[in-house]
Amino acid sequence: MPLTERTTTPRSMVEGVRPRIHHVGVQTADLDNCLQWYLDFFGAEKRWELDRFSDLTLSRLPGIGRLVEIAVGDLRFHLFDRSDHNRRVPEDESFQFQHVCLQVDTPEDLEVVRGRWIELYDSGRFAFARQDPPTDIVIDGDGVRSLYLFDVNGLEYEFTHVPEGPR
Repeated sequence: MPLTERTTTPRSMVEGVRPRIHHVGVQTADLDNCLQWYLDFFGAEKRWELDRFSDLTLSRLPGIGRLVEIAVGDLRFHLFDRSDHNRRVPEDESFQFQHVCLQVDTPEDLEVVRGRWIELYDSGRFAFARQDPPTDIVIDGDGVRSLYLFDVNGLEYEFTHVPEGPR
């Protein structure tokens, strides 16, 4: 069926199922570096840690040694290491999640986030896979403000403020 003939009526993938994010999984080659950066950058707290895994986890993530859950508000991250990690940042053209977007409450929060990243980078306490600084804060035609930055593993995050309205 051509795209123009498809329905635009929103439908659940399965009637009544409304998925929501439980956590974001972050694979790293240096769990201690990653954990401390996420704790410091997000002001997160460590919730729990595992070093024993199900057969399913071991088959999907060979070499996993440790997994730590951290949380900031309702946002959770599962940070984990793998002994066979090659320490390479994915190529720009490779398939991957391009970025995860996190919404903040005020436009000023974007300045705080950007400043905190720069402060932690300049501290010299962390090893970064990419040396790219955060972008400037940009504003689109609808007044949505965004900035992009990389974590210590080279994973990209967008932070955005969406003003009240139809967006």
